[in-house]
Amino acid sequence: MTTQKPLILVTNDDSINAPGIRTLISVMKELGDVVVVAPDSPQSAMGHAITINSTLHINKLNNDPELYAEYSCSGTPVDCVKFAVNEILHRKPDLCVSGINHGSNSSINVIYSGTMSAAVEAGIEGIPAIGFSLLDYNWNADFEPCRKFVKKIAAEVLQKGLPEGVILNVNLPKLPENEIKGIKICRQAKAYWEEKFDKRTNPMGKDYYWLTGKFVNQDNGEDTDEWALAQGYVSVVPVQFDLTAHHAIQTLNSWGLNG
Repeated sequence: MTTQKPLILVTNDDSINAPGIRTLISVMKELGDVVVVAPDSPQSAMGHAITINSTLHINKLNNDPELYAEYSCSGTPVDCVKFAVNEILHRKPDLCVSGINHGSNSSINVIYSGTMSAAVEAGIEGIPAIGFSLLDYNWNADFEPCRKFVKKIAAEVLQKGLPEGVILNVNLPKLPENEIKGIKICRQAKAYWEEKFDKRTNPMGKDYYWLTGKFVNQDNGEDTDEWALAQGYVSVVPVQFDLTAHHAIQTLNSWGLNG
């Protein structure tokens, strides 16, 4: 009797042609049958956006004959997961992996991340999911040092699953493989973006703006993703899509609003 291989859905937000996703696809082929559904153009910082006011276009590709299937999608990363689950896959995937993102999705960045929102959408669908990001924004970043850690974490999730409603946010430091100290399970650091808009004027005299900002880490804890990454570890943060602030319910009940 033959054992069915795990079915793995791969997506991202940097586009289907990004080097990061090509590395992720290569690693996932070592673990199971791979289906790729990813944006046809960069969709960074799209968060959990979905397409509702325009049409979606899907193209089946033949970039890699070893893949189970590969599609590009005109929509957002979340659109890609929704379309894969509802229109392409013949069964629920055993795992969804998103990335490898070109740049950090640690700390507060998880809120804005298209990479992580795709993973969260898979989690909502009941699929174990992981978002992977490398702390290097360069399009030609070296993703080879990521391979061992990506495979190890994905294999563990395939074998053991994840708690209900939990998704993993994995960030990898920009270091050679032999300088990465290992993996740390962390909490999300308390941080924010100190933002401003760079005002400019075009040749026609019309003002326009570029969003700029500085990342401010307010957290000195040695159990955070920012600390782990700074120390040369891969950070793994379990995140959830239940946004209820359970600790605040008792306080709100004391206000006398109920009834």
